[in-house]
Amino acid sequence: MLRRILQTISLIRRQPRLLSFREAGHEEEAGSVCPDLLRHQFLVSEQRFRALLESLPKVAVQGYDRNRRVIYWNKASTRLYGYTPEEAQGRLLEELIIPAPMREGVIQAHRDWIEQGNEIPSDEIELRHRSGELVPVFSHHVMLNEYTDEPLMFCVDVDLSDQKRAHRELDFANRYDRLTHLLNRHSLEEQLNLALLECRRQSGSLVLVHLDVDHFIDINEALGYDQGDLLLVELATRLNRDRRATDIASRVSGDEFIIAFSGIHDLDDIPRLVRKVEDVMRAPFVLQERYCKLSACLGIAIFPDNGETASELIRNADVAKNRAKLAGQGQVVYFNQQLHDDLLHQHRLSDRLERAVEAGELVLHYQPQVSAISGRIEHLEALLRWIPAEGPPVSPAEFIPLAERSELIHRIGDWVLENACRQRAEWRTAGLKLGRIDINFSGRQVKRTGVFDHFEACVERHGLGPRDIGIELTENVLIEADDDILAGLRRLHHRGFRIAIDDFGTGYSSLSYLKHFPVTALKIDRTFVRDAPNQPGDRAIMEATVFIGHRLGLEVVAEGVENREQLALVREMRCDLVQGFYFFRPMAAADIERLLADMVGGSRDFSS
Repeated sequence: MLRRILQTISLIRRQPRLLSFREAGHEEEAGSVCPDLLRHQFLVSEQRFRALLESLPKVAVQGYDRNRRVIYWNKASTRLYGYTPEEAQGRLLEELIIPAPMREGVIQAHRDWIEQGNEIPSDEIELRHRSGELVPVFSHHVMLNEYTDEPLMFCVDVDLSDQKRAHRELDFANRYDRLTHLLNRHSLEEQLNLALLECRRQSGSLVLVHLDVDHFIDINEALGYDQGDLLLVELATRLNRDRRATDIASRVSGDEFIIAFSGIHDLDDIPRLVRKVEDVMRAPFVLQERYCKLSACLGIAIFPDNGETASELIRNADVAKNRAKLAGQGQVVYFNQQLHDDLLHQHRLSDRLERAVEAGELVLHYQPQVSAISGRIEHLEALLRWIPAEGPPVSPAEFIPLAERSELIHRIGDWVLENACRQRAEWRTAGLKLGRIDINFSGRQVKRTGVFDHFEACVERHGLGPRDIGIELTENVLIEADDDILAGLRRLHHRGFRIAIDDFGTGYSSLSYLKHFPVTALKIDRTFVRDAPNQPGDRAIMEATVFIGHRLGLEVVAEGVENREQLALVREMRCDLVQGFYFFRPMAAADIERLLADMVGGSRDFSS
């Protein structure tokens, strides 16, 4: 449409005489041309031009005489600038719509066009509305009747408000988080690098806090994502409250935020600023008209000690945050080089572990569970070991938690189950006298869909039954189990499989849970066995555990028995089974085979 206007104006510029849009009209000499015909053509042209100009709601057209006074003002100009044609008629261009800083330049540009023929170029500019607001437009100018005594300038202004608004919205979307309106990750790095430049200039420090809400996924699952979003918005509002102009706040992912405090010259201020972030979580949040108390883990990185750039500081604060989450809810961890070295070591170890599964470097060792009274080997616990082709063995305490933090735990768990079942079947075929082999399941393993179906299928595939293979779970796994997991465990329990609570006493330690969960045995943690001979409190806990376990019909196993004094104690408490170095360390399958063969031959006595 703008092109049609410009084409029409260009045609009018080629008229041989003056064209005026004054309401009174204007007659022209036409030489040898019939005056009535010329007048008729002129009126038709003017009517068409007026109709075109008035039909464009977002294209404002104004006409000005040589003194820049309004001679034409269409309806779109009224909508764009707020003046009616009557109010605009005869007034100066610069008084109506030209912002004060532009006025002298506009007057001079108009004068140069009239006097020297220097056209005003088209451009995107901001003109003034009647209210004083600035209006973005694309402005094009046409001069009619140049080099005459009555030149006319027409301004064709296209309203760019919608485009500018869309551009601002796009810019906002690119720079800010849609939900909380805090900076997004990309803008955070930009702002943080600028803040670091200022810190260097002033020889100051900066502290960056990475906040991660504890168990946020539980809120989404229990109350719904809408309530989770409301919580995040409220948290962002709190983080923004009392924020200095130099402070930076950003939402970097679902329930993770970063807050940066710059311009720090006294390092003693850092703990106070960290506490300021902690205080954000202290007041309860209101969700569905109920008060909800939450906590968050914080990872802290400080410039310049923990990084010179934004990306380094963010990465190191994230490392500290992850370590805080491993330590428990509401923990605060400051980054140090040891954390970085540990992370690098774990990353490399994770790569090695994945290759170790393929290379056959994982093996099963077995530790006997011995009758506390007779000393006879009753059952075995399968324990995973990593013996690399090169270098020393890697401790299970190091590589198993690493596997549990990734999907690798499922591959390893399947391997353990398959090999333990295969080994049990081989020993039965060999005629070795043995009860069960118990296998440990981690919390991540039991959460995998169909894990117990897979367990039963593997046991049956090797021709085994509930008397041959059992499972061990920590009490925390049971406490956190959902209905599907508990239903699977109840099915195993009903079929006669042994289900033991491992390391009992180190988790929630509520004996009342025992009547609700499908368990058949308790394994008292080694720390109680170790300290019970000299610590009355540990001894009392052991005695209570054995008493209640037996009253509930559960088998009780004492772990970590290493000397005669401990053995005498667990016998006195009437523990059913003993497991520990006093009798046997974990052994390779071949050693277990020889041990069991000796038992068949009657050449070994472990009762003393």
